Amino acid sequence: MKLSLVVPCYNEEANVRVFYEKVKEILCEIEYEIIYINDGSKDNTIKVLKDLFQECKDNLVIINFSRNFGKEAAMFAGLKKSVGEYVTIIDADLQQPIEVVKEMVDFLDHNHEYDEVAAYQEARKEGRILKAFKDVFYKLINSMSEVEFYKGASDFRTFRRPVVDAILRLEENFRFSKGIFSWVGFNVYYRPYEVAERNAGQSSWSFRKLFRYAVEGIVSFSTVPLKIATMLGGITSVLALIYMLVVIGQKIILGIEVPGYPTIIVLILLMGGIQLTVLGVLGEYLARVHIEVKNRPIFIEREFISYQEKS
Repeated sequence: MKLSLVVPCYNEEANVRVFYEKVKEILCEIEYEIIYINDGSKDNTIKVLKDLFQECKDNLVIINFSRNFGKEAAMFAGLKKSVGEYVTIIDADLQQPIEVVKEMVDFLDHNHEYDEVAAYQEARKEGRILKAFKDVFYKLINSMSEVEFYKGASDFRTFRRPVVDAILRLEENFRFSKGIFSWVGFNVYYRPYEVAERNAGQSSWSFRKLFRYAVEGIVSFSTVPLKIATMLGGITSVLALIYMLVVIGQKIILGIEVPGYPTIIVLILLMGGIQLTVLGVLGEYLARVHIEVKNRPIFIEREFISYQEKS
């Protein structure tokens, strides 16, 4: 098998068939399989996929999750089931052009020094606030992390098989794939692409989810927040000691009455805020340890349907 297409699906009933036809049209010269992962969709995605499977002859795989586990789990499941020499992760909404997939495969065929092709949007079609937020995120995480995050690089990538095998060795529950892709290393070629209009439906990503995803990335690939919490505690202690000496000096040496109530309230609020912040940072890391030690599976299959098992 030359190419495996890993396609996470959440409420994509209007897109999966169109996606299949588009792939069939453009990748007709390549031996490929399409792995659809139904990530607990609330619409008729799984019904459309099963109908499509009945019509498909020899290259369709369906992984149906027992519930919504998230795109990260869906990508991991797809990579795990893939058998292709090359593996591409791509969305079902056709915003990521199939033509680019063909170009990625051709590039890897003719450039053996590269192990992976990662696509990024050279001109992003999004609001100023979201763009500014993402710019800050990349600057922040690159200043904290031991691995480099290429600005704007998405999950839209094509890997050689050794890269896929390396990614599958990382089985943590809290997955931040952009970081995992960077952490495993290998030689990556970054190519720009122009995002197309979504074929149907709406994106499930909100600003809140993107913010949470950004926090996930920072906590998963950096211990700097813990070090900042330690530094914050040390600086606060030093400032408190200095302030105590100032108060003693005002009272004993200068004989100045030190206001009591306002000072106490300000200090209590300051210390309480710092303590809660530090506890929050510790809680983020502790929560991940709590989940990881339970060793729960990253996803649970309700159904697995494959062309290899079709009679």
